[in-house]
Amino acid sequence: MLTRRQALALETAPDSEFQALSARAAQRRDRHWGQTLTYSRKVFVPLTNMCRDDCGYCTFVQKPGSAAARVMRPEEVMAVVREGERLGCKEVLFSLGEKPERRYPEAREALAALGHGSMIDYLAEMCARVLDESSLLPHVNAGTLSDADVARLKPVSVSMGMMLENVSRRLLQRGEAHFACPDKVPVQRLRTLERAGRQGVPFTTGILIGIGETWAERVDSLQAINDLHRRYGHIQEVIVQNFRAKPGTAMAGHPEPSLDDMVRTLVLARLLLDPSISLQAPPNLAERFAAYIGAGINDWGGISPVTIDHINPERAWPQIASLRQATARCGFGLEERLAVYPRYLREVPERFFTPSIASRLSGIARADGLARQQCL
Repeated sequence: MLTRRQALALETAPDSEFQALSARAAQRRDRHWGQTLTYSRKVFVPLTNMCRDDCGYCTFVQKPGSAAARVMRPEEVMAVVREGERLGCKEVLFSLGEKPERRYPEAREALAALGHGSMIDYLAEMCARVLDESSLLPHVNAGTLSDADVARLKPVSVSMGMMLENVSRRLLQRGEAHFACPDKVPVQRLRTLERAGRQGVPFTTGILIGIGETWAERVDSLQAINDLHRRYGHIQEVIVQNFRAKPGTAMAGHPEPSLDDMVRTLVLARLLLDPSISLQAPPNLAERFAAYIGAGINDWGGISPVTIDHINPERAWPQIASLRQATARCGFGLEERLAVYPRYLREVPERFFTPSIASRLSGIARADGLARQQCL
């Protein structure tokens, strides 16, 4: 594990020293994760694209009055789920804007028409329908959650997620990426991670780099995640995602992080985090897969044969066959995992899953915890 001083020095380490650290990161990955990278075959369900936050880099969110603003209806959700099931998907990734009903009467009206008072209640209903009417397993990414929210969603989902992004309060200031974003207050996001840990929820989180944060703030963000994992053992994966400038956003002219910056951050994460945490980088955000593998990642995240990446719609998902070939050229295999990592099926599963979820998982997992049906 890196000390804080070593972690801070990694940003400007000369090439020779950095190459040694990169090799150390790759060796750490190999020892704990072997020579196989994984991915999850999923469908992406953006339950609503309305949100009470105004992040400076986001094109996913649409305000009421826009023709694109919507809450998906149950039949629309289930149509996506059935198509995913037909194509061998195992995961339904529910992603939604945070608490739009607290800001917009249009969101409250749409929910009321569906018989709900909050997006969390509607999300729980749709997760239950997925479990009842399909073979897929819900993973929910609903932003900040209360204790009651976590308890409401745990029986109807296999895992949850929320990007921490960064622990810097400075990014909440006017002109910064998280100005006018009440749900991006770092303490609120850290509390959500802690609540999930206390309730035994396998959790995905991560950092978004290139949004105006300093290297030290990246170190602090990764350390905060690691501290919570050491307490509760529930952080199943950390995503390092690079900012992409998008037309029409407040940060359209903001510089994007370089490949070197991304690779150094991945090496930092691999050497700073507990090795039991999966390290992921999204393959549709860079074509140079080999650099990510060399930096110590072990997972490509969720990849859909059905739906686009609604967060980065301009970047196509790689075809899974092409990803397998690129991974093989780097000397690694590619296998399909489930929305929850194998160790949670092995280590006191009764802490992490309800009996019905555990039963569903046992029916679709191999003995090693990866997907029994491999769609490659």
